[in-house]
Amino acid sequence: MKLLNIIITCLLLLFVQPDSAASQITDKPEYGNFAITNVTIHTVSNGLIENGVVLIENDKIAFVGKNVKISDDYRVIDATDKHIYPGFIDSRTYLGLREISAIPVTIDHREVGSFNPEMTAFTAINPHSAAIPVARVEGVTNVISLPASGRISGKATLLDLWGYTPDSMAVQKISALQLNWPSVMGFGRFDSRSEKEIKEQYEKDLKELNEFWSKSETYHRMMTEFNLDPANKKQPDKNQKLDAMRDVLNGEIPVILSVDREKDILNALKWIQEKERVRFVLSGVSEGWRVAEEIADAGVPVIVSTLYTPRRPYDNYQRPYQNPGLLAEAGVKVIFGTGETENVRNVVYNAGFATAYGMDRIEAFKGLTLYAAEVWGVDDRLGSIEEGKQANLFIADGDPFEPGTQIEHVFIKGLKIPMISRHTQLYEEFLDRDAVNR
Repeated sequence: MKLLNIIITCLLLLFVQPDSAASQITDKPEYGNFAITNVTIHTVSNGLIENGVVLIENDKIAFVGKNVKISDDYRVIDATDKHIYPGFIDSRTYLGLREISAIPVTIDHREVGSFNPEMTAFTAINPHSAAIPVARVEGVTNVISLPASGRISGKATLLDLWGYTPDSMAVQKISALQLNWPSVMGFGRFDSRSEKEIKEQYEKDLKELNEFWSKSETYHRMMTEFNLDPANKKQPDKNQKLDAMRDVLNGEIPVILSVDREKDILNALKWIQEKERVRFVLSGVSEGWRVAEEIADAGVPVIVSTLYTPRRPYDNYQRPYQNPGLLAEAGVKVIFGTGETENVRNVVYNAGFATAYGMDRIEAFKGLTLYAAEVWGVDDRLGSIEEGKQANLFIADGDPFEPGTQIEHVFIKGLKIPMISRHTQLYEEFLDRDAVNR
């Protein structure tokens, strides 16, 4: 049976790979100096500029404003009646780590074991994933790509969506630690466990997490003391897993804590309060609207989506769409993440649904751009259209929250990206499907 599975996998790869490779044959990006003129500039950080000019020099934004002399060194893009926006950031994806769900060898976002802080998503990124062009032609220029399995899954990475190697794509090789919070709730009607069994499992999981965290803190303290006085201190034995927790305990990178249900969120917030110097970001929080004030009081940002069904059968269908707005209204910093691979392109519609159900439009837009950049500590480079920042932006013919809006140009690191993806190729292929040579 094992041999048969290997043969089937090889045959699938044989047929899938050429098609996948063909989907990545795209035009080369254009590099140089660009002048985008007569455009409505949505700076995010400094309001709206009508009939403005954005100058791009190499990989940076060189000018944002009006009335600037444009030399012959620039290629002019007349964007009359168009809009320019900073590139979107999807703060929760598996992009570059997962390709074809039915073929295990193309899935690299899971690891065996419960505690794997030493695992880094960056080392497993596939820059040639067919899903990457699909996302970027929709205005998504950056993503957090993260591991998923176990209690502590490993380290996430922040990527630009253009590059031939992981190194050329990395904005931050290590941007956060992924932690999956144990649940005191059942898993719905298919969960046959009693309330007692559910509680016992939660207490067991939490105990294991606390023990690992305590060992990490002890190890960190011992290593810190040794580094301060190596002549008089004995060097502790190196422990790869515990050593990988040090940048978290130092506050250098945040912890993405995935949690959804009301009781679990409250338990997680209580646990967070006991962790000095450690920064946290809550992810998922599908019932965040129930405890929005508590999350706001804790000062913890959240990563949310809207394209899911309510957690409880008696909840109103609107709750997923209202959740981001209710959190933001309470004072929570809200950013958006799809938790997807092939549908990262839909991150903008997660925010669009939120605005349709009460969230302030500017707040929603910042959740895709500037707020996300702030949470990941790269707001000096990304998240708004400002002089000196990296030229990650796109030009559209209208409001990107509207499905009918067309994105016409995308820039990443100042490169004018070819607007080609597997989706555009399939569209062209089947547009003339009756025109067959006979």
